[in-house]
Amino acid sequence: MATGTDQVVGLGLVAVSLIIFTYYTAWVILLPFIDSQHVIHKYFLPRAYAVAIPLAAGLLLLLFVGLFITYVMLKSERVTKKAQ
Repeated sequence: MATGTDQVVGLGLVAVSLIIFTYYTAWVILLPFIDSQHVIHKYFLPRAYAVAIPLAAGLLLLLFVGLFITYVMLKSERVTKKAQ
């Protein structure tokens, strides 16, 4: 069973994810249909970043997953050699 702290952290993560999803959806889907002179455009980055930011985040995620897998494999290899 999750403790109160775990539930608060989980709720915070869900809230942050919801805010990011809503912002990104408005930025990519709704903003192109609003006049470019409208004041709402000052709250969003240029559209080129709508592709660049998720691409960079995905590459960083793949990098860290690869580093983690490499670390675990090397660590388990050392343990196996010590056991023999």
